[in-house]
Amino acid sequence: MSEPAGRFWSDDLATLSPYVPGEQPKIDDLVKLNTNENPFPPSPCVIEAIREAADAGLRLYPDPSSQALREAIADYHGVTGAQVFVGNGSDEVLGFLFRALFQRGRPIVFPDITYSFYPVYCRLFGIEPQIVPLDDELAVDVEAMCAVDPASVGGVILPNPNAPTGRLLAIDQVERLAAHFCDCAVVIDEAYVDFGGESAVGLVDSYPNLLVTQTLSKSRSLAGLRVGFAIGDSGLIEGLTRVKDSFNSYPVDRLASAGAIAAFADEAYFRETRDAVVSMREQLTADLEARGFEVLPSAANFVLARHASRAGAELAAGLRERRVIVRHFDRPRIGDHLRITIGNESQNAALLTALDEVLAGG
Repeated sequence: MSEPAGRFWSDDLATLSPYVPGEQPKIDDLVKLNTNENPFPPSPCVIEAIREAADAGLRLYPDPSSQALREAIADYHGVTGAQVFVGNGSDEVLGFLFRALFQRGRPIVFPDITYSFYPVYCRLFGIEPQIVPLDDELAVDVEAMCAVDPASVGGVILPNPNAPTGRLLAIDQVERLAAHFCDCAVVIDEAYVDFGGESAVGLVDSYPNLLVTQTLSKSRSLAGLRVGFAIGDSGLIEGLTRVKDSFNSYPVDRLASAGAIAAFADEAYFRETRDAVVSMREQLTADLEARGFEVLPSAANFVLARHASRAGAELAAGLRERRVIVRHFDRPRIGDHLRITIGNESQNAALLTALDEVLAGG
């Protein structure tokens, strides 16, 4: 007889609500526009670097400090290796920083509509969230955030561009937040910054409380490789490293390091594919607006769109029937919106054809 589920779980585990990642269905001829993957393949240099790294050296553990990768990131961003931390995707980096920087007995501040992993980490680590709503245009409300007493909180985190809205916060507003909350960690999650934003990395030398996280999953087409990183003051990086080495000393393997280093080296390919995604985003925005959608200004590789007269859940279901999947969030304020990843030209065309059929259905 099987034991009851959860009998041997630790305390409070049953009350956790885990993060729900974007669906990865196994459906033939699927147009998959729900998880913000890049429509272009990785640089050929990345594939070749991984092939070369797949040798007898795989019997050995990777460098626990990932020094070569950290130096490559540091050189690219104009910082020192001591200011760089790397991990198994930016989600792991975020998990480490929640443990390292936010468990101080005070709440952390983030928007009401944001990356849904933040409240999951709060529950996991016993951190109280202090929610500041986005404004009426679904933009980060810096005035409202700066109205929070900085002495009352233990940190601030937000994506820039925000997810799932795609809206960008100007760099001077990021600096305003770093200055206002100068006595606690301010984390800017830049998973999508390459598609239209200015990175806050240039501010880290002026603000020792500022930590910037990025990923190679989106603009470098390496979601399957799982490499994320953080840049900030060496004291913040040391805190992350202490947590990492208490969980797993080797989060970035040899193949991932080799591929990531090659991705940073091929700047021409990065710029070419990034610019193509941005161009297709502008075209898709115009095409959706022509079909009666309101599309939020996006600096990411996705758009958040709402139809003037059709419910988001209805549209998402209709698209799915036609083998096109997008992300629908059944949440307050954005329940009628669809988050649509920018695909390649054929994927975007298939999306629009399917939308026309759904909209024509009454």
